[in-house]
Order: sequence, then structure tokens, then C-alpha cells
Amino acid sequence: MGRSLISSTFIPPRFPQLPKPSLPFNRSIRPFSPIFPPYSRRIHGFPIPSKPLCAKAVLSESPNPKTYPKIGADSVGPIPLSQLIQVVELAANTGAQVVMEAVNKPRNVTYKGLTDLVTDTDEMSETAILEVVRKNFGDHLILGEEGGFIGDTSSDYLWCIDPLDSSSHGTTNFAHCYPSFAVSVGVLFRGKPAAAAVVEFVGGPMCWNTRIFSATTGGGAFCNGQKIHASQTDLVEQSLLVTGFGYEHDDAWATNIDLFKDFTDVSRGVRRLGAAAVDMCHVALGIVEAYWEYRLKPWDMAAGVLMIGSRRGDPSQDRKPLAGPDSHPSLISHKQDRV
Repeated sequence: MGRSLISSTFIPPRFPQLPKPSLPFNRSIRPFSPIFPPYSRRIHGFPIPSKPLCAKAVLSESPNPKTYPKIGADSVGPIPLSQLIQVVELAANTGAQVVMEAVNKPRNVTYKGLTDLVTDTDEMSETAILEVVRKNFGDHLILGEEGGFIGDTSSDYLWCIDPLDSSSHGTTNFAHCYPSFAVSVGVLFRGKPAAAAVVEFVGGPMCWNTRIFSATTGGGAFCNGQKIHASQTDLVEQSLLVTGFGYEHDDAWATNIDLFKDFTDVSRGVRRLGAAAVDMCHVALGIVEAYWEYRLKPWDMAAGVLMIGSRRGDPSQDRKPLAGPDSHPSLISHKQDRV
């Protein structure tokens, strides 16, 4: 699956069967809470987990809400945060301009795997983003989905670039002119998110438009310059959820199919749009209540996690857990354990 700052090799062995609930459903649901876990070693100047991690989505009987370590960076180093977010937004918008120029044109599609697409646009967008970053911060390390690592491996700064969000099927959406897809740029300082921007493509053929989400550590999340907040809905039966499925039809994929069915039974619905960065932005925007997905890579989520947890570093700080009146156990527990 490649190297990941978060957890590139989620291999859930077995998961407990979620019982079929009877209404009213009085269990709470926690929003997807990707974290940058503790690390035991550093490679190429940034932290890498020494062992693969395991993510589990299980029914929890704990009456206490789960607490998560802070996501956002405590410091952004010697670079002013205002300068950092300005370059992040410029880089994301530059990549989005490349995508917009190509969105209504024929695609030249190749394959990384049986169904995992890549287009010329992915590569051109990444090249354009790289030029912006290297022009402004030539000594920073960059991780691009298409090009891998570029730059100074001893840098405290790591830029994670997804030139055409393809975590679940973002490039596939683009290839078919189906919204949803995005350009995602996030920068980490010493392994924690500092600033992020996601340019989402909305509309459809002949009426494409974009909106830009941005966030800084401790500074909140914005959409087109306006402050946004997550949903305050606290009942699962009144919630709209979103998930994603990767290209590999393995055990994690099969488990998520079961979760999709179970949560469809107890919520207003579960959506699968195909772009993780977009999904996390939609949680931050408050139009869906929660999101979960397996096997994400760093470029899939480096920007999105900061949208959700940008004010105080807690991905659930803007909202209450979804709960019924009689109990407050967690329905989804995103648990990462060393194996």
C-alpha cells in the first residue's frame, strides 16, 4: 500500500457482527477520527510508524466518550502561519486550474491496477502544485501521490499532495465527469497537520464550479472564506453518514460492506461519494454527520483531518456525539492498535 504517515496498512482481521438494532436506536456514533499516532522512529526526516496499524469499527459498550490526541500541530515553526496557508491555498488552486481546463475534454486514461485509474490530468496537476511549493519552500519535503518523495528529507515540513483526490474513486469520478473529486494539499510540521486546502469540484458537465475549503491548526475551517462548523445533530436516526471503499476487494472492503448495510438500517442513509478529502470537508461543513473509511494514504487525509479538527485539534470538538436519550456508548470506535 506504500508508506503512510497515518496508517497505510489497515488490516482488520475479524470484526464483531453488529447486531440488527430495533428502533428507537439509542446508541451514539462518533465521527471518523483519523489521528497521527505516536511514532517510534523517523525516516527521511519525518515520523513513520514502526509497525502496521489496525483499524477497527466495533460496537462499544463504554459509557464514556472516546478522547483523541490532538491532531493539529502545536507550532508551525519559523514560517508564519499566514504565509503557510497562503501558499497552501495557492498550490491547491493552481492544481485545480489544471483540472478545470481538462474537465470537459476527452481523457487519456491509464491504470495503476485492475480498476485504479490515473489520467494525464493527475500528473499535470501534481506538476503544477509542485512548482508552487518548490518556488516558495525549496527546502521542504514533498509527498505526491503520483511522484512520491521530493525535496529535503531532513526537513521538518512535509507537504502531502493529492492532485486529483482518488482515495476511493476520485479519479474514476473525474474520468466519468461525475462529481465528486477534488485537489487536496496539506502541510505537516514535525508530523502534525499545520495548514490545509481542498478545492472541491461541484456541478457537473457544462456547469462545473469549485469551492475551496481551508484550515489552519487552531484557526478553524473555512469554505470560500466563510467560517464553517460541523453538524450539531446528536441522534443517529437523524443523521446522514458517508463512507468510502478502496479498489482492493479484501477483508476490509467486505467488512465495510457489512457496516454500510448496518448503518443504512439505523440512520437516514449512508452515502459513498468516492473522495475522502471531499467527505471530510462535508463533515466540517455540517452537511453529513460522520465519515469512516479504511486504508487511507497520507495524501488522502492530510488536508481533510485538519478541516474536522482544526480549532483545538479534536476532530469531534465542534459537535456532540450522536446519541439517544438513554445511553451514550460509542457506535463507531475508530481504534488504531499496534500489531
